[in-house]
Order: sequence, then C-alpha cells, then structure tokens
Amino acid sequence: MTLSLIPGETSLKDLEKIYRREDTFQLAPSTFEAVNRSAATLLERIKTGDAIYGVNTGFGKLASVRIDDENLVALQRNLVRSHSAGVGDPLPADVVRLIIALKCLSLGRGASGVRPDVIHQLMNMLTADIIPLIPSKGSVGASGDLAPLAHMAAALIGEGEVFFKGTQMAAGAALQAAGLRPLELQAKEGLALLNGTQASTALALAGLFGAWRLGVSSLTTAALSIDAAMGSNAPFHDEIHQLRGHRGQIDCAKRLRELLAGSEIRRSHKKGDERVQDPYCMRCAPQVIGACLDQLRYVGAVLETEANAATDNPLVLSDGQIVSGGNFHAEPVAFAADNAAIAISEIGCIAQRRVALLVDPALSFGLPAFLAPDPGLSSGLMIAEVTSAALMSENKSLSNPRSVDSTPTSANQEDHVSMACHAARRLLEMNENLAGIIGVEAMAAAQGIELRSPLQTSEPLTAVIGDIREVCPSLTDDRMVTADIEALAKLAHDSDTLSRLGGSIAPVELGA
Repeated sequence: MTLSLIPGETSLKDLEKIYRREDTFQLAPSTFEAVNRSAATLLERIKTGDAIYGVNTGFGKLASVRIDDENLVALQRNLVRSHSAGVGDPLPADVVRLIIALKCLSLGRGASGVRPDVIHQLMNMLTADIIPLIPSKGSVGASGDLAPLAHMAAALIGEGEVFFKGTQMAAGAALQAAGLRPLELQAKEGLALLNGTQASTALALAGLFGAWRLGVSSLTTAALSIDAAMGSNAPFHDEIHQLRGHRGQIDCAKRLRELLAGSEIRRSHKKGDERVQDPYCMRCAPQVIGACLDQLRYVGAVLETEANAATDNPLVLSDGQIVSGGNFHAEPVAFAADNAAIAISEIGCIAQRRVALLVDPALSFGLPAFLAPDPGLSSGLMIAEVTSAALMSENKSLSNPRSVDSTPTSANQEDHVSMACHAARRLLEMNENLAGIIGVEAMAAAQGIELRSPLQTSEPLTAVIGDIREVCPSLTDDRMVTADIEALAKLAHDSDTLSRLGGSIAPVELGA
C-alpha cells in the first residue's frame, strides 16, 4: 500500500508503517502548491541581489562572505561534499528510510524554498530501493543533523555510497542502474537538505516504536511471573487505579487482570501463604510500567510534532520574508530521547526484579532454586538471571541524560547544541538490552508456571506459553541457553504475539 502523506498532518501510525516497511509513501499532490510558491519566492529574492544566508553567502561563521551568482550551484555542491564527514557504522536501512520520509515532510511544508524536484528525487530513490549509506556518528543536534543529512544529500547528486537493493555501491552507479539522474542542486537546496532534525528524529522514533512494543510485551511477562510466584489479585482492582487516575496505570492494571483471569494458580495462592503483601515488582507493576508507557506517549506526541515540522534555515515565510531562525536545534528531540531512555531502563529494572524473585526460593513460594530441575546437580537459570542483571545495569548507565551536555562548535557560532542524535541512537541499543531482559523473564516465568502443575494458568497465558515453547523448550536439564534468550528477545519485539491482543484483551495503544 502507498500512503499519501500530508506534511503537518502525518501520524505516528503512518510513520511506523514506513519504518517497518509495511507501506511506501508519496506526498499528497496538494503539497506541491506551497513548495512551488516558496521556490518562486526565493528565486525572486535572489534576483533582487539581497544577501540571503546560505543562498548567496557562506555558512556558519562564513555567513559574511558574499557569493557571486555564477557560483551559487557550486556553493550548494561544496556544502554537501564538505559536510559529508560522518564516521561509524552505517545507520540501519529502516532508520534511513524514515529519515528520507521525514525530510520529504519537512520540505513539503513549503517553507524551504526548494524545487519539487528535490522531494521527487528523494521519493524516487526510496521507490527504487536506493538507501544512502549514512554513518551513525557526527551530529551534535544543532544547525541540523549536518553530517548525517549531508551523506543523504550526497546520494541525490550521485556522490558517496548507497545500498541498492541491499548491495553497497557508488551512488552514481546506483542511480544509473535505477534509471535516475543525479540532481543538480540549485540555490539553498543543499542547505535545506542538510539543516533539520530528521536523523535525530528518525532514530528517536525507531527507539520509541521498539520501546512501546517491548513495554506492552513486558505486561505479559509480568503476568506470567505474577502467576508463577502465586502473587495476589488484589493490587490490580480497577478502583485502586481509577482513584489515582493515570491512564497508563489504569491500562496496565486492566491488561494484567485480563491476562490472569481464570488462573487456577491464582485461585489457589492463599492456601498456606503467609504473605500479607507482594513485593513491589509484582504489586506495583501497573504503577511502574504504566508510568513508563505514559512517558512514551508523551515522547510520541513530541516526535509526531517534530516529524511534521519545517526545521531548516532560513525559512520562506507566508508573507514572502526569508528569515533566519533556529528550528534546526533539536532540543525537543533530545529531551524526548532522554525521557524514552529512562522509561526503557525502568521497564527493564522492574522486569529483572521479577526474574530475581522467581529464581530465589526464599521469595518464589515453593519454586526450586534457580528453577532448576535438580537444584545442586543443575544450576538452572542461575546465570540467565545474572545476564538479565547485566543488561539492566547497562541500561541504567545508558539512561543518563544526553540533553544536558553541550559543546561549542563552528568557531563558537553554534555555541549551544542538543546532542539529540546520539541521545536517540542509544535507544536502539537499550531496546536490545530490554528485549533480552524480557526474554529471560519469559523463560523463567513459563518454567515457573509449568512447575505449578497440575494447577493450570489462565487461557491467555496458556496460549502465550505455547508461543514461548515454540522457540524455547522447557528446561529439563542444564543446557546452553543463549539461543533461547535470543529467540525470546525476538519474540518480545512482537507485541501482537507475546501480548495476545486478540479476544477480550484490548490493545494498549501508543496514540493520544
């Protein structure tokens, strides 16, 4: 399916479809009226001979240097070449696809002064499966994501490297193979492509989409752990959560009630149980996971706004003025990424505590030590729990804020920067760590529930255990469990499978 995107009105849901390659996109035809108008306005202003930053002047500290009209095209080409200075591994192709979509949306607002040809070249490259090779490091998140976006822009003009149908090659060769011609950038077009927050925003969106799925999946593993540990139903009573009023908490308590409904283990837990209250990792799961999901919803609202924003400089305003501003400063994205990082870390922290509870016979109410089939002779999930603790600790360190850092660049012209790009990029690593923690919890909790036999868990959780057992057999003797953790981490990314969203269990949605 091809989505018709309207700049300024594109939803998170559509952006996730593009990111996950579920749909392609085109900008709505009505978009190009505003694009043509701003390009015409810019051309008229150039003819007057007025000095316009980045159009007929140098860049940054060199803004006072006037450029002759005959060198305006060379100025844009040189800008792209000189700013292609990124280093590190290439960004994932799905992130680059999203960067291009976001750049099209930004230029499509009709405030950048570029020709429609620039947007069409970007869209045609994606249609042809040409993905620019964009090094992952080099942006400080102000004056735009200059280095990453320069590598994207270089591909449009036939320079640099790309992946064409998955194979790395020179951009010029890929364009030729796809029947496309290199674009000759006109006045301001290189600057419009390089200015903007699209790399930071795409990475933050990728982190958000992954974190949301994992957060929802963690509700399922929480329910499995609560049942395995014979936890109490009482803390999930709806009125408790309605009295507090937070949406995420209410949603999570409802999900836990529905997942646990009908469990024989739950009904039997009072027999011989001297516990008055459960540990917080079970009892406060709605409060903690719900707060994290609310943070991710906030992050989603910020990033949806940013995805639809015009963020280059200068901008062609509706009254014909061409004004230099600072929309390229990615502070909102940096804050959003920091909030997402904290939420990812906390989802993993409380999940890891449930793993620790299940493997500890002093806390697990009758389960064998480390859930081992023959404790002593077998070590069971002893070191799987240690691995989950290591992943948790890494995420704690990675969750420290990036937005509070700044360093002057460009001869002190760009003297405060956001660090949004690596603030967002680390979310991908944190999600992989979180998936590992959830995978270990799924393995431990399923094992714990099976050890409660002949008591049976609920129908929804029985189905979930079936999914788990398709990729991870029950632990009947010690074995290497790395492959099990990796398989379950992959399953954790699929919230539709692990969370069993069908039937009576209503989805917990990201949107407002």
